[in-house]
Formats: sequence, structure tokens, C-alpha cells
Amino acid sequence: AVPRTRILATGGASHNKKILQVLSDVFNAPVFTIDTANSACLGSAYRAIHGLVAERNVSLADVVKLAPEPRLAVTPTPGAEEVYRPLLKRYAELEQKVIYNPASSC
Repeated sequence: AVPRTRILATGGASHNKKILQVLSDVFNAPVFTIDTANSACLGSAYRAIHGLVAERNVSLADVVKLAPEPRLAVTPTPGAEEVYRPLLKRYAELEQKVIYNPASSC
């Protein structure tokens, strides 16, 4: 995982601990959730506010300071990184192959 990586899961699937655990294990990062209805709309609203104050050099981080604090839902299962790290590497290699040479995709 990238140092200090964390995942923020929202929406209906964020209530399913098993899905969150898979995300956490695959990306070797803790998963946080927020209890907010219509989270996609909330994210769009924060981006809109950021756009309105952009001329004043206000960062998006400053705009979302008043957002609900995410709470930790799951952490990576010990040992999962050894399983998923090679798979993520292989996935990245295949993705690059398709992006840079789509005619010879796997």
C-alpha cells in the first residue's frame, strides 16, 4: 500500500463489512465510513463550494474540514498483503498492456 493510504467507503455497500474487508485486504489499507445519506451528492456539494472559493486560494482540505468525521470500519487482515501484492502487481502489468497496446489485449 501507499504510505498513509486509507479508503473512504460510502453508499449502500459501505454497510457490508465483508465487502469493506475485501477492499481493506486487497489494498492493504484501513477502510473508513461516514454515516451520511446521499454521499455522492455531498461530495459534489463540497467540490462546488471549493469551486466557489477557489479564487481565494482555499484548499479542498479546508472546505471539507466541517465534513462528518469518518470512522474506522475495518483494517487489513494480517497476512493478506502477501496474497494480494503479487496479484495487484500482475493486474497493473495487464492494465498497462491493454492501455498501451489494445490490439493485442490478453
